[in-house]
Amino acid sequence: MRRLALCLAIAVAALVVAPVVLADGPLYVVQGGAGVATPGGAIHWVTVSDGNHGTLLEKVTAGEQVDYWIRLKGSWGTPTIGAGVQNGQGLSHDGRTLVLESTPGPPYAAPSRFLVVNVPRMRVERTIVLPGYFSLDALSPDASRMYLIEYTRQGDLSHYIVRAFDMRTQRLLPGKIVDRTDDEKTMAGYAITRTTSADGRWVYTLYQKPSGEPFVHALDTVGGVAHCIDLPPNHNLYNILLSLNGRTLAVHWRSGRPWINVAVGSWQVSEPGGGFPWAWVGAAIGGALALLAAGVLLLRRRRGKELEQHAGQELGLA
Repeated sequence: MRRLALCLAIAVAALVVAPVVLADGPLYVVQGGAGVATPGGAIHWVTVSDGNHGTLLEKVTAGEQVDYWIRLKGSWGTPTIGAGVQNGQGLSHDGRTLVLESTPGPPYAAPSRFLVVNVPRMRVERTIVLPGYFSLDALSPDASRMYLIEYTRQGDLSHYIVRAFDMRTQRLLPGKIVDRTDDEKTMAGYAITRTTSADGRWVYTLYQKPSGEPFVHALDTVGGVAHCIDLPPNHNLYNILLSLNGRTLAVHWRSGRPWINVAVGSWQVSEPGGGFPWAWVGAAIGGALALLAAGVLLLRRRRGKELEQHAGQELGLA
């Protein structure tokens, strides 16, 4: 009966996902749904309300079977990003640390609370409480650093700065994570979708500015640096996804049709394939025409000399 009740709770929660936050990085905090998955999606960690001011953290395996669960005091959810296709956040790449966020989350509630769970032991390690309005953005691969979004205006979801939190010393690091080539004091935009490098170090997030222009935020979770890459205008960003192909960040439509490529490292933006090489074709045609013209001119000169010699022979005979 207990297993049946848990499965029913998951089903109900999946139908009624409670979005709490719309912000940078994770869009909102949810209970139910797909939760956060391990690489490859073999295991999902899902939070659901237990109906008694508490939360159940469930380990859901293939076939939507609840393999294990623990009860948490208070209301906690999974930070989630995405429109349509949702991607849960908060699980370190090594699979050992899971960070949950309180519900309701910022910018509607302060202080901001985060729950750190030791995944192999399935137990709570600590609660992090920060004064002000913060939400989870990303974790470094070994969870030694947590990256947070600090909202600079109460109730305003579109203006924020990125901060780093040292998980070992348990302190918020001074300063902010910014693109040093950008003069903006704060970031502005709404997260659309995200992808992560195979080693979990780089986190790439597609944003839309309040004015509508898209950009990619590339965050190095180990080095603590970021790059902002502006993209051409696109009014259908909710149909766009990100994927990595070697050193190329592909920004493409959900159908797989390519749109824009970003070169990782140089951050140069280009169209996939660079388009048809008409310039090279034109140069080749021009070169061929030049060679043809030179050949015709040479033939004419040779023909002229032959005519002169023939005429001279005819005059000599006369």
